[in-house]
Amino acid sequence: MNKNRPVNLDISTIKLPITAYISILHRVSGVILYAVAGILLYMLDASLESAASFAELKESINTPLPQIIIWGSLAALAYHMVAGIRHLIMDCGIGETLEGGQNGAKIAFVVAAILIVLAGVWVW
Repeated sequence: MNKNRPVNLDISTIKLPITAYISILHRVSGVILYAVAGILLYMLDASLESAASFAELKESINTPLPQIIIWGSLAALAYHMVAGIRHLIMDCGIGETLEGGQNGAKIAFVVAAILIVLAGVWVW
């Protein structure tokens, strides 16, 4: 065992491959979805409470903060879905090579970016 190997503990200088970024962002989007689920359930409950509560919620959704929350949750959902489909395809044995994994990560990133922009157009 070689104990003279260099050790780099400065995380800002470590260059991760694109597949690592895609995987990390997949986990982050899952955490965001978990956190936003409570807000969305509260909004659903408020919308079903009464007609007046529904009208109030409908009016308040047209302000910037709820629109950002809705767009952020749709963005997390779109990214999580695309990255999850990528993982399912890899589980089927497609794109398991280094080059295939990198190409799949790039495709997933582009598709997710397109879906996120479309969600922003839809919300605003």
